[in-house]
Formats: sequence, structure tokens, C-alpha cells
Amino acid sequence: MRRTVVVTGGSAGIGRATVREFARNGADVAILARGQERLDAAVREVEAAGSRALGIAVDVADGPAVEAAAERVERELGSTDVWVNNAFAGIFSTFMDMSWEEYERVTAVTYFGQIHGTRAALKRMLPRDRGTIVLVGSALAYRGIPLQSAYCGAKHALQGFLDSIRPELEHRGSKVHVTMVQLPAVNTPQFDWARARIDRKPRPVGKIYQPEAAARAIRFAADARRKEVWVGSTTVRAIGGDRVASPLIDHMLAGSGISGQSSPEPLEGDREDNLFEPPRGDPGAHGRFDREAVEKSWQMALNRRRNGVLAGVGLAAAALLIARARKYG
Repeated sequence: MRRTVVVTGGSAGIGRATVREFARNGADVAILARGQERLDAAVREVEAAGSRALGIAVDVADGPAVEAAAERVERELGSTDVWVNNAFAGIFSTFMDMSWEEYERVTAVTYFGQIHGTRAALKRMLPRDRGTIVLVGSALAYRGIPLQSAYCGAKHALQGFLDSIRPELEHRGSKVHVTMVQLPAVNTPQFDWARARIDRKPRPVGKIYQPEAAARAIRFAADARRKEVWVGSTTVRAIGGDRVASPLIDHMLAGSGISGQSSPEPLEGDREDNLFEPPRGDPGAHGRFDREAVEKSWQMALNRRRNGVLAGVGLAAAALLIARARKYG
């Protein structure tokens, strides 16, 4: 049975890769994003994969517009089975160098955009008692870093939102599932069009993954019925490290957190950003870090098979105990 999947921010980066991933696996896909040129290109890719596509130009910060888009999806593609909240906005700047309008905009897109999407999806899924909503998060939902206070704050807020609504759904006995995917640094166009108040071009921190790795994890999360899915060894280290040594990480980031997000190339004076208006062109899913980015995550491969891995570890431990018992028995 074909599924209908909605992907917000689906015209570029992780969202574009996620649209391709679901279409390649037989789903009809609705793409919600601002840039019409990229929307049209994403629609063509879905149709080329043999699926139906619907591109809707919408700003997810506009709640009524998201609701109208959700209604159109149901009317033209059918009942929504999976809703992926992926759209976000960012700015590389120290907190005090940002204007209130900039901070509010990042929050409106990155946090409230996912709230609007979740509400629109739940409105339709709850009466049917089925469906999955995927919140796209980040390791930065647990561990904030310099220059990204607005983005990190929004991702932290989504973590609290998830913790609140999951027990609400369980209380009512709903079969609708809400999950969150915590991603590592990903090679997307955001580093070339996020607003920046630093001297050099922004770059990801740590190991970089290709957007296809994130897309596969998002599709996995849509089916796995887990509360969270962590992607990448760096995500595991960031979240785990913050839990055991948060003050030490603060100190480390004070020394290297800003320089670590800067490329050698100077920032262009005429740089076009996407904070308030969609930029021109269609970069697709990838950014400029293809030479550094990796295609797969060994951590995610183990995560997908964690039941088998745990069973294997258990069997190995049992065999070791039996061998020891025989030796010393």
C-alpha cells in the first residue's frame, strides 16, 4: 500500500534527500518549502521515481498556511501517513550581535514550524488513530554550541515538546506515533546561505555526513516506533559527553567552538541568505563539503539492528560464562 508522506523544508538539503528517499521507496510525497524553483525540481524528481508529488509554497512559520497546506495534501494525495518536520532557519552569530527580529525568525521557523506541522498532522491522524510524525532534531538539541544560540534553543525546545506530547498521546490510548531524529553535522547548502556575522564562511563542526545518511535515518524512524533515533558517532559523543562533563565541554567550546565553525575562506560581502526570503537557484541536497562527508554511519547501522546486536552480545556473554564455569567447575 502506497503511503502519503509530507516533508517540510523538502526542497533542499536533508529535506530534499528525504523526499528522494521516500519516493524511491514507493511513497507519494508532498513537499512544503518556500522556493518555487527548488519545489518544482523536487516534484520532478519524485515523479521520475514513479510516485505522485505535490509541491506547496509555504512558510512553516505561518501556522494557518501550514494548516491549509495539510488540507490540500489530504485532498490531492490522500490521508497523510507520515509527516516529517524538517524545515529550519539558522544564523551564525554571537547572541548579542543578533537582532531581536533575527532571533525571533529562527525560533519561528525552527521551533514553531515543527509545532505547526505537528498540530496539522495530529488534527488529521488522531481521528484515524494512525500515522507517524518525525521531528528532525540535532545533537545540538542536547548540547548547545557558540554562534548558534537561536538554533540550539529551538532544538532544545523541541526536545521538551516531544517529552510532553508523547505521554499525552499514550494517556488517550492513541496509536499515532511521534519520534525525533537527532542528527550530526550534515553536508547541506545551509552553510552557504545561512545568515552569518563572522569573518569567514561557516562550516560544520566535527565529522560530516552526507544528507542521504540523514534521510535514511528519517525513513527508518518513521517505521521503527522509537522515541528517538540518534545518528552518527559524533551525536552519541556529544549527547553522552554533555551528560557526564557539561562544564568541561563549555570550557572546550570557549576555546575552539567559534574557530571550529569557520572555514579558511573569507565571507563574501554580497552573500545571499535565506533567513527571511528563499535564495535563488537549486543546489539540491548537498553542500560544498562532498570531499569530507561520509555516506554511511556505522553507529546507525548498529542502531537499526540493535535487537540483534544485543542478542548477540547476550549470547557471547552467556557462552563466556559457560566456558568459565566449565574451566573452573
